[in-house]
Amino acid sequence: MACHNGPAAGGTSFQKMGLFEPYKTNNPAEGRAGVTGKDEDRMNFKVPTLRNVELTYPYFHDGEAATLEQAVELMGRLQLGRKYSEQEISDIVAFLKTLTGDQPTFVMPLLPPSSNETPKPNPWQ
Repeated sequence: MACHNGPAAGGTSFQKMGLFEPYKTNNPAEGRAGVTGKDEDRMNFKVPTLRNVELTYPYFHDGEAATLEQAVELMGRLQLGRKYSEQEISDIVAFLKTLTGDQPTFVMPLLPPSSNETPKPNPWQ
């Protein structure tokens, strides 16, 4: 879901989850603090892109929101300090669904079969 900086920030920035209300979860993930060790990075998570957001459920780092409606309601409250009406949630979800496009396809290469003589991979070379 977008942060208070708007959808343009999605995919390239980190934002604190819970600007107006703390995000309550039983999940132990602490966001960037788990990597940086800095307390100020606690509950800072990468802002995802909104492209194909309809297809990327469940939402949030812990999968707490099973639907876009739940995600919109939570983000409105936690990030914007707003309590959206059912109609507002429906309108926002309708907009988010317009960002759905074709899923990329990936063609896997056909590799020759392995044998006892096949060199073992060494990814650290």
